[in-house]
Amino acid sequence: MSEVGLDQHDEQILSELQSDARITMAELGRRVGLSQPAVTERVRKLETSGIITGYHAAVDPVRLGYSIRALVRVGRFDYNRVIKCIEATPEVINAYNVTGEHSWLLEIVVTDVGHLDQVLRPFCSLTDTSTAVVLNIARQCAPVSTPAAVQARRNGGG
Repeated sequence: MSEVGLDQHDEQILSELQSDARITMAELGRRVGLSQPAVTERVRKLETSGIITGYHAAVDPVRLGYSIRALVRVGRFDYNRVIKCIEATPEVINAYNVTGEHSWLLEIVVTDVGHLDQVLRPFCSLTDTSTAVVLNIARQCAPVSTPAAVQARRNGGG
């Protein structure tokens, strides 16, 4: 058992669901070596405990017409006003309140440079910003494992 009360079967279930959330419970059970009822109960427990927070479709922004992805650092400013600006900007697909020189790191998607300028203006009017356009993505939405499972892999145990 790991420090969050998960055993090897739970770890395998999480790994499989993060790879393919549309897998049937029967197939999931087969892959992790449990019966369908047993795996269904474990998934339910992972959901009710808040470890599994939802199931989502991965959408390619480029195929929707957003050819530019950018990371925007937003300086220190009134927290609630920045939140309102984020909420009013659908192009912000991820927003992180961070430590360091800037208070926020935003991930945005836009169609072109003109659209980028339009999206950035409200943030620039609040405080200083710094923008980096993403050229390539080396890792995105990587599966999350417990710290114990990560350490075991590092030590050659799995």
